[in-house]
Amino acid sequence: MSKDYYDILGVTKSASKDDIKKAFRKLAHKYHPDKKEGDEGKFKEVNEAYQILSNDTKRREYDTYGQTFGGQGGGYGDFGGFGGAQGAGVEFDIGDIFNQFFGGQGGGMGRERRGRDMSIDIEVSFKDAVFGTKRSILLTKTGVCDDCGGSGAKKGSGMKTCELCNGQGKVHEARKSPFGTFSVTRVCDACVGSGEVPKETCATCKGQGVLHKREEVNIRIPAGIAVGEMIRMTGGGEAIPKGTPGDLYIKVHVTPDEHFSREGNNIVMKLPIKLSEALLGVTRTIDTLDGEIDISIPTGATFNEKLRVRGKGVPTGEGERRGDLLVVLSIEMPKKLSHKAKKLIEELQQEGI
Repeated sequence: MSKDYYDILGVTKSASKDDIKKAFRKLAHKYHPDKKEGDEGKFKEVNEAYQILSNDTKRREYDTYGQTFGGQGGGYGDFGGFGGAQGAGVEFDIGDIFNQFFGGQGGGMGRERRGRDMSIDIEVSFKDAVFGTKRSILLTKTGVCDDCGGSGAKKGSGMKTCELCNGQGKVHEARKSPFGTFSVTRVCDACVGSGEVPKETCATCKGQGVLHKREEVNIRIPAGIAVGEMIRMTGGGEAIPKGTPGDLYIKVHVTPDEHFSREGNNIVMKLPIKLSEALLGVTRTIDTLDGEIDISIPTGATFNEKLRVRGKGVPTGEGERRGDLLVVLSIEMPKKLSHKAKKLIEELQQEGI
């Protein structure tokens, strides 16, 4: 009876190569005979299933006929090709899976070495959030050594070929297991994969190229940034020897303003006016984020009426376009009336006003 390789790996027939690889890695770790809870029989089945389903031709034959015809059947006898990626479509280094069993550092040979990302919070005023600003802050982090520029070499000494890996950046080791000898490839410890080492080491960073230090970071807050928005500074995070620094993420908090608030790209402000000004209309001078401007309040203005001043809002990032300023009218009703004022209002009442 033919085996259900999909069922063995716990994936569906529509599973991608990546899904199959992930399932295999998980089960290979689980059933490896060197583990206390390992199961050699299931380990063989998992390996066989992976070798069939990871190979496009064999998978196609298996899906069509329930078996494969191209060379070896993908069984446990192919395991010798596992370490060198030479057999039955296996696509990764043995150290990528069996690192924990053999103590190697294999896997990840093609991956870029990258430092840790960092995140900080900063607070800006409402006005600075609208128009943008610049900030300088001091961060304590692992950064590139200023004396050697990250090379790890003493000034003027230069670099030389790494003798441990002969400039290859990686070393090959033979590891023994219950199933034979495997070739494990790992990053060279001496040059960290670069193939070069300093002729003379930098005294400041002890040849590492990086060190823990305080570093001034200049941050540009763009105009129109919103509350809680994140700014990403590529390369502003932690540095790493012979690798790329991580990124710095800055979360921006905006201090609420006493007079102004924001609605999308519009700025909103309240303007208290007298009852007489609402009835008769008036021109008022108001303070805005752009300075003083004159605004005309129409005759018969109503409570919470919005007057729009175009182009005095938040920059939209499209050329020099900006949102609008919305002035919300708040009519102040008199709490006490003089005898004269009361008489005048009574006359207005008789007029039907």
